[in-house]
Amino acid sequence: MPIVNRVADLQPDIQAWRRDIHEHPELLYDVDRTAAFVAERLREFGCDEIATGLGRTGVVGVIRGRKAAGQREIRGIGLRADMDALPIVEATKLPYASRTPGKMHACGHDGHTAMLLGAARYLSETRNFAGDAVVIFQPAEEGGAGAAAMIRDGLLDRFAIDQVYGMHNGPGIPVGSFAIRPGPIMASTDSVDISIEGRGGHAARPHLSIDSVMVGAQLITALQSIVSRSVDPLESAVVSICEFHAGNARNVIPQTAELKGTVRTLTAEVRALVEKRVREVVDGVARITGAKINLKYERGYPVVVNHPSQTDVAIQVAKEVAGDANVQEMVPLMGGEDFAFMLEQRPGAFIFCGNGDSAGLHHPAYDFNDEAIVFGTSYWIKLVENTLAA
Repeated sequence: MPIVNRVADLQPDIQAWRRDIHEHPELLYDVDRTAAFVAERLREFGCDEIATGLGRTGVVGVIRGRKAAGQREIRGIGLRADMDALPIVEATKLPYASRTPGKMHACGHDGHTAMLLGAARYLSETRNFAGDAVVIFQPAEEGGAGAAAMIRDGLLDRFAIDQVYGMHNGPGIPVGSFAIRPGPIMASTDSVDISIEGRGGHAARPHLSIDSVMVGAQLITALQSIVSRSVDPLESAVVSICEFHAGNARNVIPQTAELKGTVRTLTAEVRALVEKRVREVVDGVARITGAKINLKYERGYPVVVNHPSQTDVAIQVAKEVAGDANVQEMVPLMGGEDFAFMLEQRPGAFIFCGNGDSAGLHHPAYDFNDEAIVFGTSYWIKLVENTLAA
């Protein structure tokens, strides 16, 4: 039976799993129910090996092909799905909406998990490949670096993963379509925390004060000049200060202020340049204004960089599933993804699967489109059978 037809038969079960997970969202590493649900399904499917507790709450299943691997260069590939939800109040009013106030699957990780479970069920039934298919269910993608935690716990070496692949749903991409590109596809995500100490005073006597609000305003303006005047116009960078906290009275110049923001870049070179310039700007504004300014600059997720050969493999698989016309080369996104840590350690590729005309990711009205299940699940299956062909 063709893969897509078989997956269509499985679709009701995969949809039911997805909606169950959607009803019970969990955050970061606290995905105990979801992880237990995943492990139980993998046991039902007859996976050859199941490991829990990697990266605290991650789950891994190993499915061994029925064909001899021989002396193949690639003996095992990893397929990764994320399990965690977001601290958002759901606004969908769907019958399967979140039962936990203040938490929801607003990024489609419920769909990612269900589709990979569907692929694991099919692959466990057929085993029409040579080598190991390693299904990876990861916690804490949403800011917790769960991918790095699983790697530290030996994920890639313990399960002999030679290549690793990831997938995310894409609102605005038609259902039945895929989007991908070689090289940088998603940005690094660094954080900026700035605390300012000036000299508080009366609003009518600013000359006797060091105005922390004015200092903060100067910092925001100066930081924006980094992208416009320090970064090559043909490169990409974002500096966004999204929090500014100061004062609590209209006639008092506040002693302190705090700024918080994010930096996004698409190459290691631009990432280093922007960090250097942020530090220089903060030091310069402190000297000019006389304020004491403390900068905490923390590097977060690296750039997601697709490897060329594995991207070609992913494109070919997507075309076999969706048709040549439904696989597009996309522009890079300035959002971040901790799958970047896996791609730093192993060759692989990250692809987007169309979610149709849905609300955007991280929006209270977002919902994963169940019509995408057949395409995403089929992609996973075909990727294993092509990459690990006898």
